[in-house]
Amino acid sequence: MYKRLIILAVTFAFMFSILYMRIYVVVNNNDYLETGKNQGTYKLTVGNVNGNIYDRNYNKLVNNKTNFYAAINPTADAAEEILPHIVDRDEYYSKLVYGSPFVCQVDSNKFDSSDITVFEVPERYSENQIAQHIIGYVQDGKGVTGIEAAYDEFLRSNVQQNTVTYGIDGQGTVLEGIDRQIEADDEMTAGVVLTIDKYIQAICELAGSKMEKGAVVVMDIHTGDILGMASVPGYSTDNLEDALNDENSPLINRCLYSYNVGSIFKLITAQAAFEQGLNEDFTYNCTGYTEIDGQIFKCHDIGGHGIQNMTEAMTNSCNTYFIELSKHIDNSVFLETAEKMGFGRSIPLASGIIASGGNLQTLEDLELPAEKANFSFGQGKLLASPVQICAFTAAIANEGKLFVPRLVKGITQDGKEIVNEEDIKYSQVMDRTTAFRLQDLMIAAVSENENSNARPGNTYAAGKTSTAQTGRFGDDGVEICHGWITGYFPVSEPRYAVTVLCEDGGYGNDCAAPVFKEIAERITNIYK
Repeated sequence: MYKRLIILAVTFAFMFSILYMRIYVVVNNNDYLETGKNQGTYKLTVGNVNGNIYDRNYNKLVNNKTNFYAAINPTADAAEEILPHIVDRDEYYSKLVYGSPFVCQVDSNKFDSSDITVFEVPERYSENQIAQHIIGYVQDGKGVTGIEAAYDEFLRSNVQQNTVTYGIDGQGTVLEGIDRQIEADDEMTAGVVLTIDKYIQAICELAGSKMEKGAVVVMDIHTGDILGMASVPGYSTDNLEDALNDENSPLINRCLYSYNVGSIFKLITAQAAFEQGLNEDFTYNCTGYTEIDGQIFKCHDIGGHGIQNMTEAMTNSCNTYFIELSKHIDNSVFLETAEKMGFGRSIPLASGIIASGGNLQTLEDLELPAEKANFSFGQGKLLASPVQICAFTAAIANEGKLFVPRLVKGITQDGKEIVNEEDIKYSQVMDRTTAFRLQDLMIAAVSENENSNARPGNTYAAGKTSTAQTGRFGDDGVEICHGWITGYFPVSEPRYAVTVLCEDGGYGNDCAAPVFKEIAERITNIYK
């Protein structure tokens, strides 16, 4: 009996030692300590707002639409009062069954129950999101494309949250008599400031929507700032799978892609000719076609334009004239002129947002007479992006200053001032006299062409259209062409450069020129 008592005492002592050691481990473990601190509370986060994306005037391009979200302690009275205002009832009922506090979207912020706490929370994107190809989108809390991706770390590191903390029992039920703690962050002000003008962007998207596929770029000729950059068609962030499967590729930003250029390149041919000492009096008799090294090049007017000087040839967009003109231009001068005007050079706008450098013929290419003929009116291997075309157009309008295009001005912490504004950079790529001569050619191409669809009704504009061959043919056997126009306005005091690409749209004067006209008219109406 005595031995049994000793054995039992030793056993109890051993078990107590183990229990004591376990308790010691628990009370000194950081995880358990933290759990202990939070025991008896339940915190709900209502809304999670990241940094803003602003236009040049600090208008918010995201986070500018708000919805009401309620943190509810689902008592019988609270559940009855909130039910008529629930936006998604299926989601509401699925959370209600647990009996713990939860968050739901409502259509009002006026409730009597103290168990309902409502916050007005910004939504990241609106239903008809403006500048969506520039802004990009977020998935799983990370920026995937556009500015969202380029400034992901900065935007995601700035967070606005609202929280409600409840006292609860061991079953997760809110304890009565203990006030809930409400914490609401100040309004989000930090963000990225773009060069985009919200209203000009809206105009670009409205006018551009008349195209099935295409791009619009509007640039401030005095700074190189991109004021509007719209790609058509658009997409919905709620239906990305549909966008991925759409044959029109709505997710790509066509403003950054390179395309066959066509007749707008005749401005570069004219510029190179000026540098060679040729002038507007250079004449050529267009018969409707010309033969170069055994290859026939046709003018769009099969009957021929007759005798043309440079101004008439630019107005009539006479291909054979510029082929003849190119014969008098040194290959090196020709190529260097295109290079200094930005052709063949990519344009970084932000991290991961780069306007394609396109493709530029080489000196070896230009040694081939037929390839040089193609080059003279923007065909052959030549490719360029709408951003490139708009930049060189702005240089003509701004007396020969070629600005490096800007899309981002910098970041802000207070929504009022930029912390680190990006520098404005430019190079003088031609003298003022040459720029004025090219301006005159563009003015004539619009004002002296009675068939031009580019003439605005409330201002004067200058421009040049293109119908660029692609080498692709439709089912009807007709070649598919890109329609372009690039130009500027107002003529008297140039301010805006505008480039419109109508992808696979046919004649530039038919599909792109009306879009240019509408943009010029609408911008003039709001910024007289």
